[in-house]
Amino acid sequence: MDVIVVPLLQMIHMIIHLYIWVIIAAVVLNWLTLFGVVNNYNRVVVILGDALFKLTEPLLAPLRGILPHLGGLDLAPMVLILLLYFVESVIVLAPEVK
Repeated sequence: MDVIVVPLLQMIHMIIHLYIWVIIAAVVLNWLTLFGVVNNYNRVVVILGDALFKLTEPLLAPLRGILPHLGGLDLAPMVLILLLYFVESVIVLAPEVK
């Protein structure tokens, strides 16, 4: 059983960790476009921003509906990262519990 479960949990752990970095990249790119550091009309920026949006928005949109609005501050990425770290810690500790 452990031969299948442990590698599967490790793969899920790596996917969650990678998704956290995708969320961070989406937030940083959003900040850079809002502050005018990168050009919104640059094709690479548009493609990268669209890809990051499509990857992160399915999980961020429901959180934005639940969380209160705090002016221009979006807490959804931070809450999602904390939730993913919680799930990641449960997955890491799961093989140890028997």
